[in-house]
Amino acid sequence: MFPDDVDTFPFPITREILERGQERYQIFCSSCHGLTGYGDGMVARRGFNKPAPASFHQDKLRQAPVGHFFDVVTNGWGAMPSHASQIPIEDRWKIIAYIRVLQLSQTPPGPGR
Repeated sequence: MFPDDVDTFPFPITREILERGQERYQIFCSSCHGLTGYGDGMVARRGFNKPAPASFHQDKLRQAPVGHFFDVVTNGWGAMPSHASQIPIEDRWKIIAYIRVLQLSQTPPGPGR
């Protein structure tokens, strides 16, 4: 539906968008990816870690276009199932906006980024 290389959000990012993204992230994502996105959620801590849930703070994911995250949430990747039937399109984008906030909160962009 959306190419993996889309690098802009389909709407302006507002406080309300991020709050909804955080709420949806905590429901659908934090059990595996953890509250701060390091891949250390309860599922991983209970032993389901082969493969381990992705940490959003890896260089390759910090640099990934937002379309990559949309594709993964929509279609799944590795052990992660598709969430297309559970999360409406607009909420997927809101979750991804929140993931970007998590990434920036842990690793702010340096010069030239």
